[in-house]
Amino acid sequence: MTSTMSSSISSSLLAVVGGGNMGTALIAGLLAGGVSAESIVVVEIDEDKRNAAAKQFGVRTSESIVSCDGAIVAVKPQTVVDVCLELRQVGVKRVVSIAAGISLATLEHALGSEIAVMRAMPNTPALVTEGVTGLAFSTKCSPSDMDWAESILSAVGLVVRVPEEQIDAVTAVAGSGPGYLFLIAEALIDAGVTQGLSQDVAQKLVRQLFRGSGILLAQSPETASMLRQRVTSPNGTTAAGLAVLENAQIRQIIDQAVAAAAARSRQMGA
Repeated sequence: MTSTMSSSISSSLLAVVGGGNMGTALIAGLLAGGVSAESIVVVEIDEDKRNAAAKQFGVRTSESIVSCDGAIVAVKPQTVVDVCLELRQVGVKRVVSIAAGISLATLEHALGSEIAVMRAMPNTPALVTEGVTGLAFSTKCSPSDMDWAESILSAVGLVVRVPEEQIDAVTAVAGSGPGYLFLIAEALIDAGVTQGLSQDVAQKLVRQLFRGSGILLAQSPETASMLRQRVTSPNGTTAAGLAVLENAQIRQIIDQAVAAAAARSRQMGA
């Protein structure tokens, strides 16, 4: 986060509505980026979560919605509309919702036409500031509104601006993607144990495998396809394993998984 973005957030009060994992991850990232604790208030109905946020971050807390300039809505989808109605009453100017399936139209209806409304889909690696977030904007958002939202969400990773009609695809690929990868990690660990490794050794191998491969993919100028080809020697061990995966139609299976997740995201929005 640049110092300009940091100071623009610090100059106004940001309400983080919801003190769960994603809300606290955003707070930790913002504070690490130089935003002052005095400029953040956590709104959370759960007393234990409020106390934990105050103790961990030194931020203000409140059981109910308070007057604020901007808000991050990080609550369950079924309570988003009620939260937005309350934010409207206190005169909020900008709102970013990270609730799955809640459309910009729904948010705008609850907040009113004068408020800049944004919809975001972060993923769980945001908990270790390595997330990726898809961010969509309503037509009322100015360039400064867009920069404000991106400066907040970039505190926990990469932000990609997309039109709202692509949010379901972002959800299916990046939002749900960690679940797919964790399942593959589970399967690799189990397979290693089947081949004679101890559970501890298999865990260490697979954890570092995912870490190293992820960093390589992120930092390499080569595509995933090119990296796969480089590690696959003709008639070698990797080629033998990949042949099994290709014969099992792994690409089609992944395509079907992403399609199912995207369809469910659209259903939630409807």
